[in-house]
Amino acid sequence: MTRAPSGGELLAVSDLHVGYAENRRLVEGFVPNSDEDWLLIAGDVGERVEDVDRTLRLLKDRYHTVVWVPGNHELWTHRRDRVQVRGVARYELLVELCRRIGVLTPEDPYPVWTGPGGPVTVVPLFLLYDYTFWPPGVRSKAEALALAYRTGVVCTDEYLLHPDPYPSREDWCAARLAMTERRLAELDPMVPTVLVNHFPLVQEVTRVLRYPEFAQWCGTVRTADWHVRYRAAAVVYGHLHIPRVDWFDGVRFAEVSLGYPREWRARDRPPGRPVPVLPGRAVDPA
Repeated sequence: MTRAPSGGELLAVSDLHVGYAENRRLVEGFVPNSDEDWLLIAGDVGERVEDVDRTLRLLKDRYHTVVWVPGNHELWTHRRDRVQVRGVARYELLVELCRRIGVLTPEDPYPVWTGPGGPVTVVPLFLLYDYTFWPPGVRSKAEALALAYRTGVVCTDEYLLHPDPYPSREDWCAARLAMTERRLAELDPMVPTVLVNHFPLVQEVTRVLRYPEFAQWCGTVRTADWHVRYRAAAVVYGHLHIPRVDWFDGVRFAEVSLGYPREWRARDRPPGRPVPVLPGRAVDPA
């Protein structure tokens, strides 16, 4: 089991999208304050395997411990990527890539942070979504998808994120939920957790989306109580490209995405270093 030194910070960032040159330069500028800092990466490093590999190697060389969870973009099989593996095989390839360079993934033993704000068990999650975050007034997946196609708000996952060998993305999601729940049930009940997932764990945070039709690609209602059930001290996520902090049942939920250049250029504060995670040390993202 990986344990942290007594100092340093537990930091988080997501949605690096290093395929954009501006984002790549920002990420290359990430420097820890201490050689004891940990970095949690909540998905969407990039679409191409070589970009994910290069970026994670760079960050692993700088931070004491790096923990990665996949976003939907890493799971795309994009025509610009020389690696054309699909579905579960693609995820497994990325996990093996991480293991070769010493980056922790959802398939590894959960590390324990014992620095400031700890001890907490850091739980990297890979859960996907099952189309149950319906827009207001919608009562079924079929109705939600019909609305999305009618309004033109359709996630690219429908074309590039393949669930092979599962028959559907929601079947893959169900399998990941079942496997993860078994692992979480074995955690020490006396140690709080930091839950790290690309997709939001609660539907409420998607109410800020400009296009509510997109919410169905953002999570599953089956995780609505995980922050309580699994004793979360904090929850880290991305995907929405809306950096913010919300509180549910006394638990801090931090959306820590960098996002696309056109998005972060419009913010009041330019993006800087990754966000401290735990209350007492935490700084809300811009």
